[in-house]
Amino acid sequence: MPLPTLRRLKFSLDAGVARVVIDNPPVNVLDGALAEELIAVLDALRDAADVRVILFESANEDFFIAHVDMTLIDEPTAFDDLARRLPSAANPFQAIVLRLQQQPQVTIVKLVGKARGGGAEFVAAVDMSFAALETAGLGQIEALMGIIPGGAGTQLLAERTTRGRALEVVLGADLIDASTAERYGWINRALPSAQLDDFVDRLARNIASLPDGVIAAAKDALPPKDLSEGLQREHEAWAGLFARPAAEQLIRRGLEVGAQTPDGERNLEELLRGLWDRLRKR
Repeated sequence: MPLPTLRRLKFSLDAGVARVVIDNPPVNVLDGALAEELIAVLDALRDAADVRVILFESANEDFFIAHVDMTLIDEPTAFDDLARRLPSAANPFQAIVLRLQQQPQVTIVKLVGKARGGGAEFVAAVDMSFAALETAGLGQIEALMGIIPGGAGTQLLAERTTRGRALEVVLGADLIDASTAERYGWINRALPSAQLDDFVDRLARNIASLPDGVIAAAKDALPPKDLSEGLQREHEAWAGLFARPAAEQLIRRGLEVGAQTPDGERNLEELLRGLWDRLRKR
């Protein structure tokens, strides 16, 4: 199981549980380099018989994956090479989610901080996700950038929650606390921070110690839903909005006023709403 050189991820393996810690300062944006490393790890582990569970967490207690890198507005093809090596999808961000869903091991996210946009889509794409009750938050903020989720977020939300709740998340564009995310079905459980590590570690170890064949049988019996038609609809809606001037204005100005900095990301919804209010009053 040779692993690639990792600069944005930290990797360890113990008793069948592979721990992947995301460390892409300052706020763990999902840029091309981080995406490449995440896929490289999944590929390296795919046929590793000694790996039963892959646990994703963050080195940054405030942010899991902040969202897709907004500077890609100037590099629209940055993910294209990676996408060519991934499952067929309408855009690279959807392809990353599909690749994650096809992993033979059980995939788990331990969420302590915030995950928005592509980070929230990552959380919804894994097999199980558990969040810190006091500090974790999820948000699909794309509407505040003049677009909608484009990395399977609409489809994953509709599968995990209800249509009404999915529309609330996408169009309300608020940060959803862990308790609400659990009630909506976005995550498995919200647990007190003091209990989160022990609970997730125990679950991962218990799954990893199951008899041979059990994990594969369970994942075969409970396959991910075929999202292909919905992903195409999502992509067309997302791409159509991206072509409008509001998206470029909001993304560029968002970066200028603090998006992708720790301070700006802590209250990103407020930052983007204020920006849109100013732009439309001009």
